[in-house]
Amino acid sequence: MGEWKAQISIRVRQDLRRDMEAFAERERRKLGNLGEQLVEWAFAQLKVAGSLDRLLKYQLGKREEKKQQRQSVK
Repeated sequence: MGEWKAQISIRVRQDLRRDMEAFAERERRKLGNLGEQLVEWAFAQLKVAGSLDRLLKYQLGKREEKKQQRQSVK
């Protein structure tokens, strides 16, 4: 038997929804399935980081490091 799931509803910008729908179609998934996978992955990342602020700072820090690495290679 399948696992019981609870429905949630979120509001997103229209352009984000269109982009997600297009991505889901390319992946041959439904939008709900793509959203479920993203939420589960993001929540796992959030639990490791311990707070949303730490998660966002870590992600931004990684981007800055990559940007600096690319600039030093040039």
